Amino acid sequence: MNKIVVVGSANTDMVVKTPRFPSPGETILGGDFFMFPGGKGANQAVAAARLKGNVDFICCVGDDVFGQKALQGYEKEGLDISGAQVLKGESSGVALITVNKEGENEIVVASGANLKLSVSHVKSHLENLKETAIFLTQLETPLTVVEYLAQHCRENNKRLIINPAPAQTLSSHVLKDLYLITPNETETKILTGIEVTDEDSSASACAVLFEKGVQNVIITMGSKGAFFMNTENKFLVKSIRVKAIDTTAAGDVFNGALTVCLSQNKSWKESIAFANKAAALSVAKMGAQESAPFFNEIQ
Repeated sequence: MNKIVVVGSANTDMVVKTPRFPSPGETILGGDFFMFPGGKGANQAVAAARLKGNVDFICCVGDDVFGQKALQGYEKEGLDISGAQVLKGESSGVALITVNKEGENEIVVASGANLKLSVSHVKSHLENLKETAIFLTQLETPLTVVEYLAQHCRENNKRLIINPAPAQTLSSHVLKDLYLITPNETETKILTGIEVTDEDSSASACAVLFEKGVQNVIITMGSKGAFFMNTENKFLVKSIRVKAIDTTAAGDVFNGALTVCLSQNKSWKESIAFANKAAALSVAKMGAQESAPFFNEIQ
């Protein structure tokens, strides 16, 4: 089975359900409290593993109870965590999440050990991985790691997918010859300066990214679907409508599912349709990794 390497963050999500979000300075009484494993890197790695991906997860956690529980959970999910690093004296990453009655969320992240993930650690682990089919990363770890991955994949003719979240700009060094980038509408505007509202504006934004060296672009647009474009094709794959309970990890599930399909060399349309379905199933459940569907749920 083709190997997927996910490099990214590992967090613990602390979630409070509330009728509405508080205004600045306001205290409101919430409802149920939940604690789930999270972090964009871990979410995407678990989503891929549940969909029969062969996943190697490179991350960094602290030597606390959150880090211990996270690593135990990854092993149960079938991830190869030989590339996970435990740092003494550091706190593991945590995310404080508020979910309103519409299923929308607001998130604040304390990155902790995620920001200590180093190029030297990633490089030493990758030296033992010769048969990797595809790489997936996000922006909750240091940008130096993302830059190294871009260089490694370029020099070794490997495919790298970047989910540019949380939203921030990326250098030409990262974007040059990048296989795929998967921004949402907000991230697309930060990367290109173009506000995405429809297929025409999506195509304009993609053109800007092509000029910077990106080979393929998928812009995720929530309920509107996902827009794909490269030099040969462009099309919109519509979303599946479901009642949202918690949208926290929808984008992460999309990226994990997409990566599994691409690692199996499936077509763009088939891969995006599969990822859309997985993401739709995830928003009908609470939690990040907890909401990621298994393969048999999508058939």
